[in-house]
Amino acid sequence: MTDHDRLFKELLTTFFVEFLELFLPEVAAYLDPESLVALDKEIFTDVTLGPCYETDVLMQAKFKELDTWFLVHLEHQAHTEADFDKRMFRYFARLHEKHDKPVYPIVLFSYATPLREEPNSYRVAFPDLTVLEFNYRVIQLNRLNWRDYLRQPNPVASALMAKMNIAPQDRVRVKLECLRMLVDLKLTPAKIQLISGFVGTYLQLNTQEETEFEAGVETIMPEKKEGVMEIMTDWTIRGMAKGRVEGKSLVLQRMLNHRLGQLEPDLEARLRELTSEQLDDLSLALFDFTTIADLVSWLDGLK
Repeated sequence: MTDHDRLFKELLTTFFVEFLELFLPEVAAYLDPESLVALDKEIFTDVTLGPCYETDVLMQAKFKELDTWFLVHLEHQAHTEADFDKRMFRYFARLHEKHDKPVYPIVLFSYATPLREEPNSYRVAFPDLTVLEFNYRVIQLNRLNWRDYLRQPNPVASALMAKMNIAPQDRVRVKLECLRMLVDLKLTPAKIQLISGFVGTYLQLNTQEETEFEAGVETIMPEKKEGVMEIMTDWTIRGMAKGRVEGKSLVLQRMLNHRLGQLEPDLEARLRELTSEQLDDLSLALFDFTTIADLVSWLDGLK
């Protein structure tokens, strides 16, 4: 099973500054990115209700040009939860007490439903007195339109578009745009793998959509198509369970058809005879192929 909390935490930690630049540029403007320090997770036990909670992302940072530190607490929430506003306040109070620093609280809601707007404050008030007014920032992905982030040169946009409000007929377009953006960003292989894996997890296409997606790859400019095909191959194969040789063979056959043209039946038969390890090797080698003769030579060279 997919560890959704781990996936989001890895994305948000790796691209923390980019997350702020995308959704909270006013915070990014006064935060010194060189000062960022990731703090260990904080574990809180609710002594009255019993459950144990831990913070997702907790960063310590300085204000630009000031020797003053503050904390940014970024919480990921994958499902709706009653009294979540109260939990955010408890996090704030305990973090503030322990670290004795200002805390900037942010919540990222990633669930698909419900679409209603989530609260962004917790209030304690009497008829004659407001005792507490606690506010926090909310980014609710299912209320954001992916088109608004289409031209943002930001790795977080290329990933989180997959969790935004997407009409069924737009799913193929969004996945293609996510990968196109990822190629344009020219990130390190490890960061590309992180984002492509994220998109592959949260925007899985059915058979008909996969066919449309592959056709869409053909419309990409040649200098981008190569990168998109490499990402698509890597993430498709990684998403398969080990030992599913038939599935790997089918995916690679599709990639080779796109790259070299329609394969002859005898070549397709040879691909079906390859072992799982040989298919993994082929997934890397195929990007050096320019003709079908290159594929035949590679196959002939197998021991």
